[in-house]
Amino acid sequence: MKIVVFGARGDVGSRAVKEAIDRGHDVAGVVRTADQSADLPTGTTAVVADVLLPDVLADVLADHDVAISAVRPPDGQEDSLVPLTRSVLDAAARASTRVIIVGGAASLKMPDGSGTTVLTAPGFLPESVVPIARACQAQYEMCLSEQHADWAYLCPPAMLTPGLRTGRYKLGTDALLIGPDGASAISMEDFAVALLDEAENPQHMRTRFTVAA
Repeated sequence: MKIVVFGARGDVGSRAVKEAIDRGHDVAGVVRTADQSADLPTGTTAVVADVLLPDVLADVLADHDVAISAVRPPDGQEDSLVPLTRSVLDAAARASTRVIIVGGAASLKMPDGSGTTVLTAPGFLPESVVPIARACQAQYEMCLSEQHADWAYLCPPAMLTPGLRTGRYKLGTDALLIGPDGASAISMEDFAVALLDEAENPQHMRTRFTVAA
């Protein structure tokens, strides 16, 4: 497959690129400037493009089977997540290219039956991550209103950290997944496995899903 990754220099994006390359796919990583191409994983084809320009992105996507959007704004710029994702969705619709959006856990229901979500559950989130959680909630709501692009929205569990690639994970839909040890977590490496599994074998059309160890 020909796969393009937005946010290819980031924690999740770089691991998605590596997983795709290891599976034998032809992978392009989108960067803002040519000098950033040096930060891409070995074997990646660098594509210089502004993610906020959907016309440009549509030309990029036209040559690819699937896109993975792992864009994440820096602290203090969380409000840019929605327009960045909007641009990717618009480009995907124009190019008729499937896109998998790396989202956040904010919209997932808490598994205690309270009816609250990760974002609204009292005291669940540290204050430091509330801004990006709110941005991810808005991102997900925007995806729900998108009826032209072929999208899927992958929510991480509560904890997404660097770790080992086991190749195993549990699959869920609307609720936060909790493991036997009481933790809601997955390694970024296994999260990338889930991303590529969905890219190779699409199971979720215009809906969200989630994974955990």
